Amino acid sequence: MYGTHAIGEAAIQAGCTCYFGYPITPQNELPEYMASRLAQVPGGVFIQAESELASINMVLGASVSGARAMTSSSSPGISLKQETISFLAGMELPAVIVNIVRGGPGLGNIAPAQSDYFQATRGGGHGDYRVVVLAPGSVQEMADMTFLAFDLADRYRTPVMVMGDGMLGQIMEPVNIPKKKKKLPDKDYILTGAKGRPPRLIKSLILDTKEMEDHNWKLVRKYERISQNETRWEGFLLDEADMVVVAYGTAARIAKGAIKRLRREDERIRIGMIRPITLWPFPTKALVEIGQKVKDFFVFEMSTGQMVDDVRLALEGKSFIHFYGRPGGVVPTPAELARSMARHYYQSKRKRRK
Repeated sequence: MYGTHAIGEAAIQAGCTCYFGYPITPQNELPEYMASRLAQVPGGVFIQAESELASINMVLGASVSGARAMTSSSSPGISLKQETISFLAGMELPAVIVNIVRGGPGLGNIAPAQSDYFQATRGGGHGDYRVVVLAPGSVQEMADMTFLAFDLADRYRTPVMVMGDGMLGQIMEPVNIPKKKKKLPDKDYILTGAKGRPPRLIKSLILDTKEMEDHNWKLVRKYERISQNETRWEGFLLDEADMVVVAYGTAARIAKGAIKRLRREDERIRIGMIRPITLWPFPTKALVEIGQKVKDFFVFEMSTGQMVDDVRLALEGKSFIHFYGRPGGVVPTPAELARSMARHYYQSKRKRRK
């Protein structure tokens, strides 16, 4: 399946009955797929909204009523959704947002990029809040992470973002779609009419400052639980590595190919990789543990360098951090990346000897 189609089918199997979106390349195959599939789902609702703003507000309305709801877009469209994503966080409503990232800033282009990292991992909108951000690295993970996103959204009553890029969305790979959810969690907070029970209120407008502060600290405690329980990462050839690459998504696929190439061509090179799967919560603890043995880290991103800030924060100046980036939709080859890795690897070795 295409990566975008795998997301759509996994969402259906996860119990998504409502999709609201607006066309933008390179994610248009996802709403196209959902338009067809939701027509086959009992109670399924697909609406091509009049704008990105309308679509994310429709997600909020569906979430308030208890439905598993999703929207998707690409970088400029996600920017337009930020106000309501902040409302979803403030109202503690579950929602799944898919971002198939394109080159930016501005309208940019429709090529794959990773330049939305800051926007995704720092909340993106106004106020003190976080969004869980899942970064798949294959079509199989596009399906698995989407399925997981709905569960995490409901478990923690929070927006969850699945962030891929134009390449992951467009490639075709074999995929096993997760089995259909037989039972969805009960929700004792949704607005379905108050006949026979006390009325409920879901809001983010809290004018009393002390009450607003208490609400913010409540959110902080929830984000701490998420950080403790939901951090995900993958290691590759970390045993005996003396330089570790940090990369995610498509960049991690390219990096893995470059590492294999270098190790095959030069047995003196011992490079491994850590791949963050949750961009937030970021695998800080794993990096700290690796940093106790390894003093050289090589960050590769398809951007001018955004995740590199989280790597610096995690390592607290205790390791050397090298960076290589290709922004604007440029996708380097494993051979190109391998040359940069080897150069930094041997430069660092020479500095240590001096």
